[in-house]
Amino acid sequence: MNNGTRALVWAGALMVGAIAGLFGIANAFSPVGIFNALVPKDGDVAVERDVAYGVHPRQKLDIYRPAGEATGLPVVYFSYGGGWESGEKGEYSFVGRALAARGYLTVIADYRLVPDVVFPDFVADNGLAVQWTREQIGTYGGDAGRMVLMGHSAGAYNVMMLALDARFALEMSDVRGIVGLSGPYDFFPFDVSQSQNAFGGFSQPEQTQPVNLVSEPLPPVFLGHGDKDETVYLRNSVALAEKMTESGTDVSLKIYEGGNHADTLVSLAMPLRWRYSVIEDVLAFLEENTSVR
Repeated sequence: MNNGTRALVWAGALMVGAIAGLFGIANAFSPVGIFNALVPKDGDVAVERDVAYGVHPRQKLDIYRPAGEATGLPVVYFSYGGGWESGEKGEYSFVGRALAARGYLTVIADYRLVPDVVFPDFVADNGLAVQWTREQIGTYGGDAGRMVLMGHSAGAYNVMMLALDARFALEMSDVRGIVGLSGPYDFFPFDVSQSQNAFGGFSQPEQTQPVNLVSEPLPPVFLGHGDKDETVYLRNSVALAEKMTESGTDVSLKIYEGGNHADTLVSLAMPLRWRYSVIEDVLAFLEENTSVR
């Protein structure tokens, strides 16, 4: 290992420690934004920013695609986390660029947040963004018939609820797969401020839980979770995988030994891919499920 590589590895390790430590602190610190600003990103990617999918100022999305004039690209819709109360799409450009550099047109949308809205509105905003993607992404070179829904943390919850809950009326026929990283799927009764604020006023709280809504087979699902996650415990993904297997869904659960809540996200970034195989696992899932049929 030369000195430049060694320095990059140490810098990456320090960033991981900082991000992991900040994830549970006040949202004003915007640890993901700091990380995104500092981390080197994949190149050869074109970006369309602030495309409106609705009338609210938060209902805008960014589109990442491989540089050039390619058409018919498979599509990934990525929903970010933040406890349903924080987040900005621009803070996740390292995710959009990572996937676009490998041939996937990637959509990252802002959505309304707590306390301005509560469940189910933030999930419904994601549904509206997915619907916009289905109808409009061909203009940007994407193939809406080869779409994967993907999210981290609260974003993993968002995309899983879109797939499971009929109230959002999401057409699943062109969804080829679902990726959930470190997602909360079985967290009632609500015992932390984020879940209390987002779901505490809902009249049927059990119906906010993805594990309670699994009934019919879904498109293939990949779940990734660190076994040292103390923000969203591993049991969430284990419980959902068990329910989905019982329903006939082709579900794969990958447990990252020693991984915390942030690791499944920051390991998508260029300098930190050596720590966990998240990017390889996600790309293998995408390749398997978005190939032309």
